[in-house]
Amino acid sequence: MSSVAVLTQESFAEHRSGLRDEEITGGAPEDEAYIPTYLEAFPPLPEKGPPGEKGGELTGAWSKIRPIKASVITQVFHVPLEERRYRDNGQFGEGEEAKVCLDIMQRTGAHIELSLAKDQGLSIMVTGKLDSVMKARKEIVARLQTQASATVAIPKEHHRFVIGKNGEKLQELELKTATKIAIPRPEDPSANIRITGTKEGIEKARHEILLISAEQDKRAVERISLEKAFHPFVAGAYNRLVQEMSQETGARISIPPPSLAKDEIVITGEKEAVALAIARIRSVYEEKVRTEGTWEREKLHRRTQIHAPSLPHAVSSLCLSPSLLQAKSVTVVEVMAPAWLHRFIIGKKGQNIGRITQQLPKVHIEFTDGEEKISLEGPTEEVEQAQAQIQEIIKDLLVKMDYTEVNIEQRFHRHLIGKNGANINRIKEQYKVSVRIPQDTERSGLVRIEGDPQGVQLARKELMEMAQRMENERTKDLIVEQKFHRTIIGQKGEKIKEVRDKFPEVIINFPDPSQKSDIVQLRGPKNEVEKCAKFLQKLIADLIENSYSISVPIFKQFHKNIIGKGGANIKKIREETNTKIDLPTENSDSEMIVITGRKGNCEAARDRILAIQKELANIKETEVTIPAKLHNSLIGSKGCLVRSVMEECGGVHIHFPSEGSGSDRVTIRGPAGEVERARRQLLQLAEEKQINNFTAELQAKPEYHKFLIGRGGANIRRVRDRTGARIIFPSPDDPEQELITIVGREEAVRLAQKELETLVRNLDDVVEDSMVVDPRHHRHFVCRRGQVLRELAEEYGGVAVSFPRTGTHSDRVTLKGAKECVEAAKRRIQEIIEDLEAQVTVEVIVPQRYHRAVMGPKGSRIQQITRDCEVQIKFPERDESAGTDPPAHENGDAGPEAEFVPRKNDIITISGRSEKCEMARAALLALVPVTVDVEVPYDLHRYIIGQKGSGIRKMMEGYEVNIWVPQPEQQSDVIKVTGQVANVERAHAALLERVKELQAEQEDRALRSFRLTMSVHPKYHPKIIGRKGAVISQIRKDHDVNVQFPDKGDEQQVRDLITISGYEHNVEEARAAIEKLVSALEEMISEDVKLDHRVHARIIGARGKAVRKLMEEFKVDIRFPQPGSEDPDRVTVTGLPENVDNAIDHLLNLEEEYMMSVTETETMAAYMKPPSRAGGADEDGRVPVKGFVVRDAPWTAVVSPQAPDMSSAEDFPTFGMGVAPKQTSAWGPKKF
Repeated sequence: MSSVAVLTQESFAEHRSGLRDEEITGGAPEDEAYIPTYLEAFPPLPEKGPPGEKGGELTGAWSKIRPIKASVITQVFHVPLEERRYRDNGQFGEGEEAKVCLDIMQRTGAHIELSLAKDQGLSIMVTGKLDSVMKARKEIVARLQTQASATVAIPKEHHRFVIGKNGEKLQELELKTATKIAIPRPEDPSANIRITGTKEGIEKARHEILLISAEQDKRAVERISLEKAFHPFVAGAYNRLVQEMSQETGARISIPPPSLAKDEIVITGEKEAVALAIARIRSVYEEKVRTEGTWEREKLHRRTQIHAPSLPHAVSSLCLSPSLLQAKSVTVVEVMAPAWLHRFIIGKKGQNIGRITQQLPKVHIEFTDGEEKISLEGPTEEVEQAQAQIQEIIKDLLVKMDYTEVNIEQRFHRHLIGKNGANINRIKEQYKVSVRIPQDTERSGLVRIEGDPQGVQLARKELMEMAQRMENERTKDLIVEQKFHRTIIGQKGEKIKEVRDKFPEVIINFPDPSQKSDIVQLRGPKNEVEKCAKFLQKLIADLIENSYSISVPIFKQFHKNIIGKGGANIKKIREETNTKIDLPTENSDSEMIVITGRKGNCEAARDRILAIQKELANIKETEVTIPAKLHNSLIGSKGCLVRSVMEECGGVHIHFPSEGSGSDRVTIRGPAGEVERARRQLLQLAEEKQINNFTAELQAKPEYHKFLIGRGGANIRRVRDRTGARIIFPSPDDPEQELITIVGREEAVRLAQKELETLVRNLDDVVEDSMVVDPRHHRHFVCRRGQVLRELAEEYGGVAVSFPRTGTHSDRVTLKGAKECVEAAKRRIQEIIEDLEAQVTVEVIVPQRYHRAVMGPKGSRIQQITRDCEVQIKFPERDESAGTDPPAHENGDAGPEAEFVPRKNDIITISGRSEKCEMARAALLALVPVTVDVEVPYDLHRYIIGQKGSGIRKMMEGYEVNIWVPQPEQQSDVIKVTGQVANVERAHAALLERVKELQAEQEDRALRSFRLTMSVHPKYHPKIIGRKGAVISQIRKDHDVNVQFPDKGDEQQVRDLITISGYEHNVEEARAAIEKLVSALEEMISEDVKLDHRVHARIIGARGKAVRKLMEEFKVDIRFPQPGSEDPDRVTVTGLPENVDNAIDHLLNLEEEYMMSVTETETMAAYMKPPSRAGGADEDGRVPVKGFVVRDAPWTAVVSPQAPDMSSAEDFPTFGMGVAPKQTSAWGPKKF
């Protein structure tokens, strides 16, 4: 019996560290570096001797008897906790799982036992007949275990082998793996098989399906079409040739019999064998095509004509040798090539085929659309050469090229193409393929991809993914107020980029700002769109919540204290209250500090700011109770009244509660004396407003309101003047349209109320009256659908005016309504009749080209003149030929021969009273545009126009004129301004003012362009510039100049010249400042001092803080050597001699102090190092660790050049003798 040695973790660690002192094996040296052998470190497994071989013959006899399978089987499987569908917290065995198991037992007849493990996993034991157990197991997995799904893609033609005959194979696979396998229907182009079940079952099913596909991949069925005439040549005599091919390749070749009209030869077998057989058949066919051509082919008939004369005696043959020779001098050969390869064989612009036809001009090459062959015709030798070249091209293309077709719904084609073909062009360039997408008129979804085989597959995959993504795409609209769009997008789109990065598959479209739309559109996969919508809604809710704003008045002198040193106070308030605080600019007169954020945070920030102000000065705060209804009257129009109180009382702050809050408390804040004074004034004003704010209400029908107001407000004005009360009528949007409010002193309100009630009572008293109106004026009242009558009814309390029917020849008009209204309406009708009888027509001549300008937008200007002057204005019909007339001369430039001749289309007619027609005529002529020339120097034109025409556009919009600037090539100084007289005059003045400003700017620019150069040694340039440009920036700022140093990369520039530009006196001052700085630098010296490199870091300090402090203290510059320097201990100190000496002394003292610490640290580190075992220590004293090493390991053995002997036990050792067969008796093998 051999002993077993086990290498434990402890012994392994001892081997590695070399600390084991005891003897490992007998005779081993007691050396701590002892390396064990491979057999000592890894002893072999124990071997068992072969037991007796009694009963061997009996065993062989019993083994021939086939065991009887049990009819009842038991299967046990486990469902982990995380995969359990029902996790009932109640009593085990009483939940859904128990109900499901009972249902399965009843339907399958199997017996199921459940047990719960400690890890809350479910152990299920199923007992019963094999088919019952398999069905029960499948149902248990489907109903008690959470289901996952996966897809496996195999070629479409392999699907039928997975299904099997009558679906038996598929059912067996589903039972075996306890999964549900969904195979796409034959008409479905998809090759993906979906598997649903547990993870373990899915893996098993996937493995089985891939095995079936792999088996089918090894087999192939190919059909090749050859002309029927060549089938006997392929078969050979007595089918010997085809049998020989089958034996050599191992493929089965089926050639249709002569009686069957088919030209297909079918080859089946292993893929390699089928390919080899096809190659052999094609070689035989091509050889026979080339050598066995028949003379009677129609293609060879041309240029050959045979006449066979009738013979006197029976002869069955003719001598056609000369004709045959001529026919055989031309050979026709067909080269087989897939139709899709034809355009690649031809090449771009016919390059490939052109090279062949240039070399062999007598060969005619013909391609036929839709046919997989190329015809060659010409002299035999040349045709053979062309055939060889084309076959070489085809062979090369078949290796390099491939094609595939993808069926994608036509509605997705435009998305595949992209905007201006962006998507499809990118795919073509990226994968080096050609993609053909059918036209919309073709009604086809077949997309064809051709090119490099790998590129074709990648392009196909991407197109399918794009189509699937578009199929799952959804669009959703979010309503977001436009004011938040800019905030959501962020500066330069930073914030929306973060959202798009978070949801890369979602396209977010914001409306154009000019559209004033609140709709934000999301487009992408359904789930991603929903997630993105929720995210944006939450973001918007936060924005709305954080957009609350408060304005806090703070005395201007305290703003700097609110800000604090370096903005410390305001920054602290912002951070702690999480608000945005905006202060007015320093040169602004505003005292308001605006706080934005959440309401609670804003109020907290306001209180803190007010507390700071209160601490800084003798600020008193008091509250005054004033009824809320008086607040608006105390504030006054645009706050003018309360502002006057604040200014009069030394700038106190008066704060009214927000409108709608219902609060009566008004806060006054400021110096104690001024606050008291403001309080007294507010209370006094409130008392006055209270007295004058007595209110009464009156009900009157809405149709009476216009009559109560009167024409131009005459009636109501009389009541106001008599009583002094203010009368407020409801606006069209008010819910109470009958309510009239009277405001003022009590006596005045009572008096006005009494007068209005009397008027309303009179209006309620309906009367009927009539008046005589000449029939010739009736049409004026009833024309335009009774427009004049409607105006009368609106203006005079709804009075009804009835004119007699047309044709009755009656002159009596009836009026019905309130007595006062009827009387007023009669007076108004009489006025209209007087106007009609006094009406005249005046003609105004205005060139037709100005009519549109006179009318204004939608005729607004003419409508205004019509209303104001109470006249009718009629414009002539538009003459379409007017545009062809030469333009009229303007500004009085026309000579006598070019005098303006009015036409019918230039005459505008005005109808009305004579004096009102004259008013309207003057108003019309004032609207006729005029043109004025303005002298502006040519060199200023581009400044007048502005960037992209913004300057001149702003002026044209502001003054409502048209400004014409001459073209640059004209070099003219005249700018023309066209528009209404008043507008032109204002624009003319503005242009001249702009010219003055530009000329002043030119003069200033000339003064600022003074330049001066000074010579300064280049070694002083860095000092003048300063750290990060601090020194030179200060000089530029102090003297308002520009200072330029020579470019380091430009060798042509003089290295010591500095250029200063600006105003002359500023330049002189800047030069003096630089010269002063240079003179100070010239007095400085540089000295080197030796400081141990180990203390440099301590002297420099964190981020150079310590050394900067030293430089500021001693007013010197200290430079330390760069890493890798030849002298790492040398430190350079630059400055005034006295300062340099003091700095060096201080540095040496610091070195001495820091070196003591460094020495102590190194001494302690020496004791911390482990003892050295060999001389292989590195520079730091560390010994390299070799790891675990053994001797005589198999991988260190010398490799023999000969192959190992498979029968040798040394080359191929066994793991012991193996397990001996069990002893058997005459009664058969033992069961246990």
